[in-house]
Amino acid sequence: MISAVDLRDKIEEVHKPWSAIEVARANDQVIRIALFQGEYHWHKHTNEDELFYVIKGLIVIQLESQAPLTLHEGQMAVIPKGVVHCPRSQKPSYVMMFEPYVLRSCGD
Repeated sequence: MISAVDLRDKIEEVHKPWSAIEVARANDQVIRIALFQGEYHWHKHTNEDELFYVIKGLIVIQLESQAPLTLHEGQMAVIPKGVVHCPRSQKPSYVMMFEPYVLRSCGD
């Protein structure tokens, strides 16, 4: 059965920073929501791009090869595969991520 997904309800399921929950799957992609708070760690994805969409709050994506990228509510950015990056947020922020399903968001 096809049903609607209420992102406000899904946000209520997120309790721990950096631990993403799955919202939906489409083809070989997964949509996840995570609470960003504090700093994650520097990393890269060798084979997958990663899209960040800020639902609520403000995040900064530190990039090894350029100035940090600030994303406000309603903004998104794609981090291409191979780019070293480190997301952070000073205040609790909710972010939706579109990723290949093979990319396992594992939290901190």
